[in-house]
Amino acid sequence: MTKRSVNDQVVLVTGGAGFIGSHLVDRLLAEGAREVVVIDNLFLGAEDNLAQAQATGKLTLYRDDVELATSLDYVFSRHDISIVFNCATKALNYSFLNPANAFATNVTGVLNLLELQRRGTFQTLCHFSTSEVYGSAVYEPMDELHPRNPTTTYAAGKAAADMAVESYVRMFGLDALIVRPFNNYGPRQNHKGLMAGIIPITAWRILHGGTPEIHGEGTQSRDFIYVKDTIDAVVKLFAILPAGESANISTDNQVTIADLVHRICAQMNYDGEIARKPARHADVLSHAASNKKTQSLIEYSLTDFDVGLRTTLDWYANRAKEIAR
Repeated sequence: MTKRSVNDQVVLVTGGAGFIGSHLVDRLLAEGAREVVVIDNLFLGAEDNLAQAQATGKLTLYRDDVELATSLDYVFSRHDISIVFNCATKALNYSFLNPANAFATNVTGVLNLLELQRRGTFQTLCHFSTSEVYGSAVYEPMDELHPRNPTTTYAAGKAAADMAVESYVRMFGLDALIVRPFNNYGPRQNHKGLMAGIIPITAWRILHGGTPEIHGEGTQSRDFIYVKDTIDAVVKLFAILPAGESANISTDNQVTIADLVHRICAQMNYDGEIARKPARHADVLSHAASNKKTQSLIEYSLTDFDVGLRTTLDWYANRAKEIAR
């Protein structure tokens, strides 16, 4: 197939004001995109995340929702969009509060996009899946053929979205591919409330005199990948991954939640109490990923976890100082 490129293209990023989405927006502009259009309902995203992109004069932000087909129709009527990166979702933790909507958001948004693509409105879709579609590992490391066994409605919606992309490719010959990041961390990840990621909420608690927490035994393991490494892999995979295929993006390393919390405490010079909380229902126990496919396709560079964690914690410390001013 012809190598895909974002250079001189108008690109839509759904969920582009979020954690991963905003880093993708920055990279697309650096790669030469003529214009990046973002649609985000700011459920967890923030306009501040797009400050760097706004400064280029090549960004247009719509505070709207991909679940609304009419909103997408409006955006596409105003821009000559050829490529879509679908990052729109609601946090995993949200599925414990509103399970039906967490599922529906993941499914409805991608179906709206696939229908637009089927009608020839744009050329290429890069859909963001999640390691959560696999559930707890049946075998390790988990490759792209691992059974999809989601344990939450968030993950079930993401699995359904993956299957929708795959079926539309088979039925209509669409140019659509799936990237599947594992557990991302880095600057801009949400630190607020029930939707916060483990690294930012732990850092934020320490910075503000709170107590770090470990849920359950803390033996749950995750494959943490620095967000800029994920984006680097996504851009490279976008160029060459065949339509209908998916690729894991991970590090081949495991960190338990207990070890992670203790590492954060050590890097932040915190030696106080660590609270033990009940385990969450449906919490995935292990996420050991196989990177073989991705490594066979692209030049794959990874940030050392302790280095990435230090950079991330420094970002939150600086953010706390800015807010305090």
